[in-house]
Amino acid sequence: MTLQTAGIHHITAFVQDAQRNADFYAGILGLRLVKKTVNFDAPEVYHLYFGNESGTPGTIITFFPSPIGRKGRIGSGMVGVTTYAVPAGSLGFWEERLNTYGISYTTVQRIGETYLSLADYDGLRVELVEREEGPLSAWSFGGIPVEHAIKGFGGAVLYSINPASTEDTLVHTLGFERVAEGDGYVRFRAEGPYGNIIDIKTDPLPFGAGGSGTVHHIAWRAKDDAEQLEWRDFVQSRGFHVTPVQDRNYFNAIYFREEGGILFEIATDPPGFANDEDPDHLGEKLMLPAWYEPHRAEIERNLAPFQVREIEVKAE
Repeated sequence: MTLQTAGIHHITAFVQDAQRNADFYAGILGLRLVKKTVNFDAPEVYHLYFGNESGTPGTIITFFPSPIGRKGRIGSGMVGVTTYAVPAGSLGFWEERLNTYGISYTTVQRIGETYLSLADYDGLRVELVEREEGPLSAWSFGGIPVEHAIKGFGGAVLYSINPASTEDTLVHTLGFERVAEGDGYVRFRAEGPYGNIIDIKTDPLPFGAGGSGTVHHIAWRAKDDAEQLEWRDFVQSRGFHVTPVQDRNYFNAIYFREEGGILFEIATDPPGFANDEDPDHLGEKLMLPAWYEPHRAEIERNLAPFQVREIEVKAE
């Protein structure tokens, strides 16, 4: 096998409220809203993308906010934890910031690293870990200096119903290297600077149920369209059912479900989020694919407005 993904391209999750979603990921975590669009399959629902200053692959978390969506349950067959990397020496800053804004967290150890473990406003599990590798973010918001800002994904923790099969897919289909085991997890590494550390929990949990506060899928990086087609042929040759290529405007995507129950996507790095907006004004306007533009007025009427804003400090 010669194909090797560089790691995570993006992670996509369900939440209930767009304003609370923006308040947490921009207001608390300091990420940039790099794209405000709609679910291409359900235009009555936003699709929001948060990342570093340009939405570099490996920094992007995306959400489908639906006020009428059911509450999900995190468990096997899904991504259990989304890990963010912060610069070395930054966890103290983040502990103080989380305390300032009344965000509960615990400190946990896993395979020789210290993590701040917390949940977003919908219950999605998030953690922060210090990492030396990966360039600093150039985006500063809400009082977070760039020297402490989230750089991108540190990785993710996968809750598989069949950890051995998921390990086989990571290593023999996606090209990850198995690098460590301990504390009830097996660790894998890819070559990219972001999102390159994946842990699989070795003891399966009860099945999860999709809904707000859970991850829908995790996407892996393909460098371009030609490589993605190679990936499609290779993944299919490994016995998985793979979808045709789907145009997501900011990347192209193929999907398959691995045997541990987790939905995997392989997404192209180009064209990126400046495909239809000025890089200095990403995320400021509702962007629609061409086929929805004739329906813009109706779509905008159905979407509750929200804003990216600084969060007020909780009173003592």
